[in-house]
Amino acid sequence: MTPAPRTDGEPATPSTLPLLVEHNARTHPDLPALSWRTPDGTGWTTLDWAGVRDHTALLAAGYAALGVGRGDHVLLMMANRSEHWLSDLALVRLGAVPVSVYGTSAPEQVRHIARNCRAALAVVEGAAQAGVWAPLLDDPDTPLARLVVVEPGEEGPHLPYTALTGEPVPESFEKSLDTAGPDDPLTVVYTSGTTGEPKGVVLTHRQVLANAVALDAAVELPPHVEHICYLPFAHIAERMLGIYLPCHRASHVYLCADPTAVAQAVREVRPRQFFGVPRIWEKLAVAVRAGLDLLPEEQRQGVERAMEVAREHVGHRERGEAPPAELDAAYTQVREKVLKPVLAAGGLDRVTWTASASAPMPLDVVRFWSGLGVVIMDAWGLTETTGVATTNSPRTGFRLGSVGRPVSSVEVRVAEDGEILVRGASVFSGYLQPDGSVRSVLDEDGWLATGDIGRIDDDGFVWLTDRKKEMIITSTGKNVSPALVENTLKEHPLIGQALVHGDNRSYLVALLVLDPEAAPSWAAARGIDAGSGDLAALAAHPAVREEVDRAVAAANTRLNRTEQVKRYRLLAREWGPATGELTPSLKMRRRVIRDRHAAELADLYAE
Repeated sequence: MTPAPRTDGEPATPSTLPLLVEHNARTHPDLPALSWRTPDGTGWTTLDWAGVRDHTALLAAGYAALGVGRGDHVLLMMANRSEHWLSDLALVRLGAVPVSVYGTSAPEQVRHIARNCRAALAVVEGAAQAGVWAPLLDDPDTPLARLVVVEPGEEGPHLPYTALTGEPVPESFEKSLDTAGPDDPLTVVYTSGTTGEPKGVVLTHRQVLANAVALDAAVELPPHVEHICYLPFAHIAERMLGIYLPCHRASHVYLCADPTAVAQAVREVRPRQFFGVPRIWEKLAVAVRAGLDLLPEEQRQGVERAMEVAREHVGHRERGEAPPAELDAAYTQVREKVLKPVLAAGGLDRVTWTASASAPMPLDVVRFWSGLGVVIMDAWGLTETTGVATTNSPRTGFRLGSVGRPVSSVEVRVAEDGEILVRGASVFSGYLQPDGSVRSVLDEDGWLATGDIGRIDDDGFVWLTDRKKEMIITSTGKNVSPALVENTLKEHPLIGQALVHGDNRSYLVALLVLDPEAAPSWAAARGIDAGSGDLAALAAHPAVREEVDRAVAAANTRLNRTEQVKRYRLLAREWGPATGELTPSLKMRRRVIRDRHAAELADLYAE
């Protein structure tokens, strides 16, 4: 998709985010910009681009009245609700720097972030969040001075959010807005802390918009496309997809404050683009498979034949070949008559661009979706690369299983030890220090060492192996990618989560978790009564354990000897962000899982 048309005398791409907002309000005033659930949950409230400009100016005046000025950091801890999205833009228009914090952050992480960014103001959702932040108001090492609470009636001694918009905006104040420069900080995004304390990644307007332009060049989307915004704004993926790219494209954001309600939102909106981390695509695939299993045998076989046609069609496109005319015609027919009705049940029948990032995508999941004509364009990047650094693309080519080619704002190479290096216009300035300085970690030639191991093939596609720090080195000196083994184990629908362990050991062991959606369906189909789908009861059932035995054995046949899992333990509870084993973006915190299950891991080596 090309950016929205610019008026005469304007630069092709405005150089800051506030200038984009102003352009959209002037050029597309009546186009929908932001929608969120009505209080009764039955419909949507929508704000157009002119409304976004006016409301953010009102909010900016409210924040200025609290003493927020240019360059000041302001902390935001809210779900994906209008107050978060609009406050973010209002602060940027004021020249301040919004810093979103994961709602699941532990108190010690909140304290670290507050001290690191030296913010005097935090805006939080309700009384529960205020309870986490309030002790910092009396902490002599934290400059936090005031809390704003969004939920009406939950502010207690703190300032209610409604107070920010109580006064009209003076005309003289509006003239002072939107003065940030391209090299000013736009935001600070804290890493999710999989291996230590979160680090504050400083991103400028120039870096963010360079990435937006590069991403726009790699995808094919209609103008003003819809985006369902459900990942936390504290994650760079949603900041790009849910705030910055919509401003660049003048597109329409649907806020989904409850991530568990995303499937319902997709069914209602029927978006033309959808982004999901691998775990989201895995869960959606489980749901679709469960629906297909309920079809009459003849109808299910018809869908499977249609899926084979789709996979063959995708295979030609993947190789850069035009599908033969006969295959193209067959695919068009089965897509309209068979596949689109299957996709329509989940709201994905209109989708034209689907993507994933954040962690390695299991290839069997990618192949499943390609059988429905949905090619998930896997991408790769870091917070430090302003999100996407490489992506598969229908425009520039794709290879399923790879993470695509570099976007135009960066270049990529592989170091001698296999670590991927990146440099370019969308690579970050550095990490924020408590004294306000920014510490660069780029080498003298501008390269960022990403910590990821991989290779680049002859066609320029990047293939990831694993995180450098997470590679397992066995006692025999063999290198093993845990993600490769884990994804192979998860190819069986019963296994929803897996962690492989074996550093400095002679063989690998694994901790496995049943899939909470697939396991009850599998059991019910076999007449197994295991406590109404309770995972602990299912994990203890002999038939389930026998099937998991077979799944591990089957996975081992596809792995070399060093990668094979010798013993495993089936756990009774799913890992999640609320319990600390996953980050808010659903990546495993391996150290946390290993520490919590140290006894089980020790037992696996003692057996």
